[in-house]
Amino acid sequence: METLLKSLGIDKNENPQIKIDLIHKYINLRLMALNLPSVEETEKDERNEEFIEIIKGLIANYKKREEFFPTGLCPADERIQGFLNNYFEGVEGVDDIIIPNNTFSLDSYGVARELSLPNQGDKYVSDYISSYRVKQGVLHNPAKDRRTTKGVFHISEGGLPIPADKKAVPKNAAKYIISKAFEETGDVFNLPYTSGQEKQAKTFASILLRPTVSPLIKGINERKSMEIRFFAPGSLVSSLDFVESIFGNAGSPYHPENDAALDYLHWTGHTGCIVLAPQLTKLTKKEVGLVHISEATERQKRDGMCWEKSSESMMSRSSPSENFRA
Repeated sequence: METLLKSLGIDKNENPQIKIDLIHKYINLRLMALNLPSVEETEKDERNEEFIEIIKGLIANYKKREEFFPTGLCPADERIQGFLNNYFEGVEGVDDIIIPNNTFSLDSYGVARELSLPNQGDKYVSDYISSYRVKQGVLHNPAKDRRTTKGVFHISEGGLPIPADKKAVPKNAAKYIISKAFEETGDVFNLPYTSGQEKQAKTFASILLRPTVSPLIKGINERKSMEIRFFAPGSLVSSLDFVESIFGNAGSPYHPENDAALDYLHWTGHTGCIVLAPQLTKLTKKEVGLVHISEATERQKRDGMCWEKSSESMMSRSSPSENFRA
């Protein structure tokens, strides 16, 4: 029960304002560790500056230690990267998919919420989201909020047979789409937390989730969960605030105690990966490698996996960028 309450950020003895102040200090330290612009202190505190100088040495040692890791990926990301490498092996002419190894990993509850708003503000508005601090907590309003996958669920070819009610995406196009989803470019990666200053932090945010799949039945069945890695561009970190409020925060994905493979009694053996990538809507069907309509099969025509004009957007008619699964 204690672990569950901690994953949901529940502590009856905690002072909310003190906790928020500590989270802000923690965020600044994490930004420095990632070589990203941190937030300038509005009030200079000599003791705080001395503390920061001491911490800088610790961060330098931490970075040096990271150099000894070959990929910099956590165990869950290693499993995802391995799957992608195997699945798209042999697909040529497309850049390899590389999972980012330097994300702002959200390893405790509440950090995502503070990151989703300016350091000294209660409102953040972008092309994709509007976030407001309210008495009950926060309010996140996405610019587009689709509540169903009906008609837009896409599956990459190369695996099991694809049901007729789903869209079949050519394997080369699927690889291109996923590789672009992990490409860190554009203002969509600006963190709302640093939006009030000239130098803004640009990064991916990520979180580890462990939703329960099979509940504990004493004497019969152990509680089992799957693991999910969720990646979002910095400006959409509010989405991670949303999901951790539902499923809880599973902690740092780098800590051995959170490695699902080392806790096989409570792991279903399933690893999932979710990537938010609104920047894909700017790609064209020709760019991702879909064929011209004159060369398309009947199913490709039906599913919209072809183009007639070279400028045809991915958002036009059954776009494979709307909802995709490999």
